Amino acid sequence: MLNLPIEFKDKYQKLLGNDEAEKMFSAMDQESKKAYRINPLKFENNVSYDKTEEVPDIPNAFYGEVSGQDPEWVSGTVYSQDPSAMFPAWIANVQAGEKVLDLCAAPGGKSTALGQALKGEGLLVANEISASRVKALRENIERWGISNALITNNDSFALAKVFPQFFDKILVDAPCSGEGMFRKNPEAIEYWSPEYVQTCQDRQQEILEQAVKMLKPGGKLIYSTCTFSPEEDEEIVSWLVKNYKMEIQPITMINSDKVSHGRPEWGSVDHLERTLRFWPQDNLGEGQFAAILKMPGELGKENSKKSKKKKKDKRNNLSLTKDEKEYIAKVLDKFNLPKEISDWQKRALVRKDHVFIPAISEQNLKGLNIVNDGLELGILKKKRFEPGHHLAEALGQVEQKNVINLSSEEDYMSYLHGETVKVDTDLRGFVLVAFNKMIFSFGKIAGNGVLKNFYPKGLRILKKD
Repeated sequence: MLNLPIEFKDKYQKLLGNDEAEKMFSAMDQESKKAYRINPLKFENNVSYDKTEEVPDIPNAFYGEVSGQDPEWVSGTVYSQDPSAMFPAWIANVQAGEKVLDLCAAPGGKSTALGQALKGEGLLVANEISASRVKALRENIERWGISNALITNNDSFALAKVFPQFFDKILVDAPCSGEGMFRKNPEAIEYWSPEYVQTCQDRQQEILEQAVKMLKPGGKLIYSTCTFSPEEDEEIVSWLVKNYKMEIQPITMINSDKVSHGRPEWGSVDHLERTLRFWPQDNLGEGQFAAILKMPGELGKENSKKSKKKKKDKRNNLSLTKDEKEYIAKVLDKFNLPKEISDWQKRALVRKDHVFIPAISEQNLKGLNIVNDGLELGILKKKRFEPGHHLAEALGQVEQKNVINLSSEEDYMSYLHGETVKVDTDLRGFVLVAFNKMIFSFGKIAGNGVLKNFYPKGLRILKKD
């Protein structure tokens, strides 16, 4: 049973009334609901998990538990995510070709959903201020096979200098007091206090001040938290409306009666009932709040001729040589390429021997700490090219022939440990490696039929004693 602070309980008894508050407290003592999303970008996405209970309104989302060792996870075919947390990215209604920013992105659940909606067109900037958490963000975006993401490790001030009035849509899943995660993460209770709620509100306003600078006129801000606190939800939305003349948008994509709405009496502007609230007693998932706000004006084409010229001159120095293209083609020509990387010979660049197709080419990115730019194809070595893990996950989007489908659970686990595996095949050289037909790595087959392991060391699973 959760040991909820007295001040917390008193607060919500006053806000909700005793009966509704007791329902909330009781629900917070129930077991958390787990769910997962299936990746529609992958060619083979016939997962082994139970799909009998769908998450309301979210396509390809089901209740159930995922293991990090399963081929579904390792191949980027599924993403384990709290069901309530799926909604902010879904209501963003991202369209292919848009420029989208996920400002507080780690560990990547919302970024993977935004990226898949872009379908390889447009741009996703996925930013995480924490240097430790950005590693997981990169791993998850790579696993999902997203090729048009710029992953950055910056604060909102640095981003606003580089991307003024740049984005069609910005998702801010703001750092918050975490009240909605108490039952999933009881440690969050220890940090809670009325003073901490106020600290979070101040931090949210600081982040949002920079976020609105990056929205195009007519652009949309999706604001979300995982807290119940009106100070961080309805009051923040009211602050945005008053200070930036933003309009709260109706959310028409939600039909489930498990989703509640914002409380107008907890804010100070009209239309707060258009915002969404997710309560544990609604039995959908953890606590969540979400709203869509539109900037004044209409979306139009920004003038970026100056930045294009500056960036073109600089990036010419990163172009591939004729010989380098031949080394790369010798490997890539063996595989079917998704359309977004089929023109790699025109777009690929090389930096410190790392070959990549940049997610963005018309913008001067000076001043940003870039973790990954677009799709990393692999590494150039002495007169040869070694394909990378990100490429393997992206190639899983289309049907492939040069694939070794491991024949047993034992071989699969051995490969995840970093071991070589003996295979019976006529294939030689670089191949894609799959289990249950789900592609998750590159390998290389020598003349003796041994599959050399190219699964990244940082992702390998240690053997149990």
